[in-house]
Amino acid sequence: MKRIILFAIAMVLISAVYTSAQESSFEQNDNVVTIGVGIGGSYYGYFGFKDYNRLPTFALGYERCIIGSLFNDQSALGIGGLAGVTYASHSSWTSTDIMVGVRGAMHYAFVDRLDTYAGAMIGFNVHSWKWKGSDNPVHNGSNGLAWGVFAGARYYFAGPVAVYAEVGYGFTLLNAGLSFKF
Repeated sequence: MKRIILFAIAMVLISAVYTSAQESSFEQNDNVVTIGVGIGGSYYGYFGFKDYNRLPTFALGYERCIIGSLFNDQSALGIGGLAGVTYASHSSWTSTDIMVGVRGAMHYAFVDRLDTYAGAMIGFNVHSWKWKGSDNPVHNGSNGLAWGVFAGARYYFAGPVAVYAEVGYGFTLLNAGLSFKF
């Protein structure tokens, strides 16, 4: 999976240099707010749990274009933040993850109204567990560094309103939702 994601990011970056595209959908001083739902992710699978229930990840993001015309008129650089929450449960535990991070992305417009991008995120994850099965449930948790890489696209179908989808490695493997540019 990591190879596929890295290949997709590399293709976006290489294509940005060699493709003559349309007008950019993400320009200097643009602001974009996203609200989305994600599935998958790097949490829980490492612990060997196979039979557990997990809610989708709910995410809220913000990005601002800080450099327009990065390589040419179709490219840009954005920076922003992302906050997300997910919940999982097993017969012996429940778990909540709240993540807050900073993201940076390189954008490139291949066609009108389509904003394609790839980037990286670094942040902080607050992880709490509640162990069940006794008269006194045990509460504990761990906090730590969260990171991820992603590639995605936003399609502006109604002026400043877009649908978006991202693939990546980190808090979610697939994230989709709505974007609002102002």
